[in-house]
Amino acid sequence: MADYAPPTASPAQESDAPVPTAAAMKAQEAVTPSIKPTTTVSTTEDIISDLPSSAADGLIKKPFALPLENAHPPAPKELSSSEQSKYEAALKTVSSWTTVPTTSAKNSPTAPITDDERMFLTRECLLRYLRATKWNVSEAVARLQGTLTWRREYGFEKLTPDYISIENETGKQVILGYDVQGRPCLYLIPSRQNTDKSDRQIEHLVFMLERVIDLMGPDQETLALIVNFNDTKNGQSATIGQAKQTLHILQNHYPERLGRALVIHLPIIIKGFFKLITPFIDPLTRQKLKFNEDLRQHVPPSQLMKLVGGDVEFEYDHSVYWPALNKLTELRRQQYKERWIRGGKRIGEYENYLKGGSSPSLSQQEGGTNGHAEPSEAS
Repeated sequence: MADYAPPTASPAQESDAPVPTAAAMKAQEAVTPSIKPTTTVSTTEDIISDLPSSAADGLIKKPFALPLENAHPPAPKELSSSEQSKYEAALKTVSSWTTVPTTSAKNSPTAPITDDERMFLTRECLLRYLRATKWNVSEAVARLQGTLTWRREYGFEKLTPDYISIENETGKQVILGYDVQGRPCLYLIPSRQNTDKSDRQIEHLVFMLERVIDLMGPDQETLALIVNFNDTKNGQSATIGQAKQTLHILQNHYPERLGRALVIHLPIIIKGFFKLITPFIDPLTRQKLKFNEDLRQHVPPSQLMKLVGGDVEFEYDHSVYWPALNKLTELRRQQYKERWIRGGKRIGEYENYLKGGSSPSLSQQEGGTNGHAEPSEAS
């Protein structure tokens, strides 16, 4: 992780097709908004070359766009023989799925499992659900299927940058910098609330969580959440109902994703709010909540916004930040999917490999396709 940089396609992973330039990609996007998984982009610079210089400087080229060299995630823990057996049992079950329920209703109709859903079921994903259920295989498998159904029912296809854009026009959520363990930081700033209460406010958070996950480097599975209640007025923070809905989504569909939640400038009214929702927070999640601590102990000052005590001068400009963030994360998702296809489109694939780390693909480890499966268009 110390030497982690934006992933690039290695010679072994490149397709025979020529690598498109940024200008060619832009022209292609005008005709077909989605990029097919067999398209290869060589570097992050291809994505940012058409952006204003301030966007490139602010999000990608400055030091706080990557973790510090000494900011490492904890080393992945080796599984015990019992844990390995339980993982293999869960893997065998989810690998047998050919259909998934389309809604959470009883006796819901099913539809074929898609490539994107199979790609979601990585080795580390299965392990996160197993840890969250204290290694109860049947419960972990049920929750995994529940998450796939929820993602269908929630309508992830509609959570596009254009649809969410209005919610972030004031910069009430910002992804910027990495903490001392290399976790990407997601800032929530309720005082910048700019819309009326609606489902889209929760969808906004889900969208940003997905973008944070896009930006996690190899071996990094968790994020740092920074909530700054300074200058928050009555009515700007979430309602009890929204808080319960958010907790349900986080605990059931993003288990083991929260590494640290740092909450500062907590007013009395918000303290009462937290007391009300505490019973709904999982005990393990509660241990990750830190209130009114010095954020510089958790996030290097050079990667921390001045707004919350760091050294980074950052003024949110939606016209610059939003397209830059979404182009960068689109690139990360594209490269991730390219690797998954080339590794053989395997359930249980290693996330380190998918994120451009040094680990070989599952098929390479098994002596199979050596990462050269014939690409085919994903669902």
